[in-house]
Amino acid sequence: MLFRRLVTAAALATAMFAVSACQYEDLLPAEAPLPAALVQAIKSNGMGVKSPILVRLYKEESDLEVWKQKTDGTYALLKTYEICAWSGKLGPKKKEGDRQAPEGFYTVTPAQLNPNSNFHLALNMGYPNTYDRANGRTGSHLMIHGSCNSSGCYAMDDEQVQEIYSLARHSFEGGQRAFQIQAYPFRMTPKNMARHRNSEHYDFWKMLKKGSDYFEMTRQQPNVGVCDRRYVFDQSAETVAGLSATGACPDFSLPAQVVAKVEADHAEEEKIASSFSPSDFAETSTFSYRTGQPITPEAYAQEQHRREGYDREGNRVGGGGGSIFSSFLK
Repeated sequence: MLFRRLVTAAALATAMFAVSACQYEDLLPAEAPLPAALVQAIKSNGMGVKSPILVRLYKEESDLEVWKQKTDGTYALLKTYEICAWSGKLGPKKKEGDRQAPEGFYTVTPAQLNPNSNFHLALNMGYPNTYDRANGRTGSHLMIHGSCNSSGCYAMDDEQVQEIYSLARHSFEGGQRAFQIQAYPFRMTPKNMARHRNSEHYDFWKMLKKGSDYFEMTRQQPNVGVCDRRYVFDQSAETVAGLSATGACPDFSLPAQVVAKVEADHAEEEKIASSFSPSDFAETSTFSYRTGQPITPEAYAQEQHRREGYDREGNRVGGGGGSIFSSFLK
């Protein structure tokens, strides 16, 4: 009798485990729960599972950061993901077909999540935004997606994009109406700005840096507006909301600590640049493509800055790690 009871109990336990295991297997990728380890990290950092998020992208370092709002209203870094592949070179996207991954400040709403993407899951970045349109830039369907395969997007592997998608979904469920993506060419340090000061995009990057500095010093999402065809930042969301993208800019108010950082970093950049030899300045990669041109497998492989361990189709082949941009830009 005792033996029969033990056998029955074991069978019931096995059945219950099987049902539990199948609960998540039956879910679509877009509905998958956050990993337990990530939930624990959220809670241990004083965040809520459904609190707002903010995403920061860095091309040269191939990093995607997800920041999450804490109970005190400030943002803290939750997790850094290594971007699996992105295409083009440092600099903003300007036209349809240039295969450039965007740089700038973008907004993602629930409607921009795509659970049925051919690339596992996708989040539409919202390119072109107001700034892009004011400057005559064209293009569409620029995404953060899976499958480690990019033609102008930021491509992650499927496991990564599933986590990012789930974090976005939970933030929307918690009441966040939209989250901000800050896409940068590199980490906006004085040394990096000095390295890249000979680039044709330097003035554009200086403009982006002010928004980066705002976030770095306040740990608050910068209020971003566009006037005179340029990005501007202000302490008041109402001020930037009423701007004309092509009209004249009014005076803006930045927190004192942000102004101080902008000035201090510029002075440090000048000091660093004055100590550089010509070989210390970055050499921009020169490959580019025009719409309609055929692309050989070799050219396509060169165009994509891909994490080691993935082939040009986005399939994992083993190994990996490290920045994949180092061979193109010094």
